[in-house]
Amino acid sequence: MKLLLVEDDAEAADYLKRALIEAGHAVDHAMAGRDGLLLAAGETYDVIIMDRMLPQVDGLAIVRTIRAAKVRTPVLLLTAVDGIDDRVEGLDAGADDYLVKPFAFVELLARLNALARRPPPQDVATALDVGDLRMDLLKRTVTRASVRIELQPREFQLLEYLMRHAGRVVTRTMLLENIWNFNFEPQTNIVETHMSRLRSKVDRGYPRELIHTVRGSGYIMHELP
Repeated sequence: MKLLLVEDDAEAADYLKRALIEAGHAVDHAMAGRDGLLLAAGETYDVIIMDRMLPQVDGLAIVRTIRAAKVRTPVLLLTAVDGIDDRVEGLDAGADDYLVKPFAFVELLARLNALARRPPPQDVATALDVGDLRMDLLKRTVTRASVRIELQPREFQLLEYLMRHAGRVVTRTMLLENIWNFNFEPQTNIVETHMSRLRSKVDRGYPRELIHTVRGSGYIMHELP
C-alpha cells in the first residue's frame, strides 16, 4: 500500500515509518499539518494515517478539508484522547477509523488492511436527467426544458423508476411490484391509468416523447434522435 503518515512526534513517526516500510508499504511522511494537508489533497494514497494533534493545522481540520474537496482516501485517526465524544467528533469529521495511543503495531496493520479492503464509496446521485427532463431528488421537483412539472406523489415515484431505468424496458409487473408493492396481478388498469396521466404531463406539448410503449412488454424511457 502507499500510505501517508502525518505525525509531528519525530520519534514515533520514525518508528512507524520504518516498521511500515519493513511490512512492505511505501510511506510518505509529513511532520506539520499544513504539509500533510497538501500531500493528502494533492497525492494519491491507499490510506492516510493522521495524528489528531498537529502544529499549524490539526488532524480534524485536515480531514474536514479533504472531505470537502471530495478526497475519498480512508483516514485512520491517531489520538491520545480516549473519550467517546472525541471519537465521535473524529468520525463525524470524516475519519474512517480511530486508534488510541499507545497501540500495538499489529493492530495498526490490521486496521490499515481493513480500510484498504473497503470498496471505494460511490457518489450518490442527487438528480436524474433524460434528455431535457430533470428530476431533483433533494428538492423533489421535476422540470422539462426548465419548465416546472407538477406531479402527484405516485406519479413522481413512477417517473423516478422510469428515469432510473432509462434505456431499459420496464414491464407492468415491475411497476406493480416496485411502485404499488403488489406481488399479484390486480384486475385493474392502475398502471395504464397512471402512465397515461404521467405521459400527458411529461410529453404533451414537446417535440420529442420520452416515455414510449413497447407493445406486449411494457415501457421504456429514452430520447429518440
